Amino acid sequence: MIPGGIVTSPSNEANREPAQSSTTRMSAERVTLTVNGQRHQLEVAPWTTLLDLLRETLALTGTKKGCDHGQCGACTVLVDGVRINSCLTLAVMRDGAEVTTIEGVADEGGLHPLQRAFIERDAFQCGYCTPGQICSALGLIRENRAKSADDLRELMSGNLCRCGAYPNILAALGDVMGIDTEAQAAAPKDAAP
Repeated sequence: MIPGGIVTSPSNEANREPAQSSTTRMSAERVTLTVNGQRHQLEVAPWTTLLDLLRETLALTGTKKGCDHGQCGACTVLVDGVRINSCLTLAVMRDGAEVTTIEGVADEGGLHPLQRAFIERDAFQCGYCTPGQICSALGLIRENRAKSADDLRELMSGNLCRCGAYPNILAALGDVMGIDTEAQAAAPKDAAP
């Protein structure tokens, strides 16, 4: 008897080929990505997330695996300049894309102005969410939609900081974008402009 209740005759069992698992039956997919300016041609299982490819295959561990459900933002990277949760996208879906992780933000001249602002504003405590916060903020800057501190709060709300460094993260982002987050925070909500 074969597991699962299928009865076979002794002659069939002797000639039967070993069962293949689903992982051995599915072939790897070829993916080409440019990650932090470097082109990679890779063979990945079709179910490999972009996050796992970055961390496990390319050893770019700055991008963090937090919730693995797209709810915390720790895995945020830029794909073709747009911020995404890398835990929610399959690597094969991004074939041909340009990916920027936290490791690719600084250039040869030093830290990116946003990274410097995070340091100056002490916008991190444990640092676990910082790579995702910075990548998300870079995407937000490119989107050019935030005009106020309230906009910054709303548009960064997909990135959680369990340490509670939100005021400093907001201040760092405001510094780079030229938005005075401290004056807006001090103004009464119902005051006329």
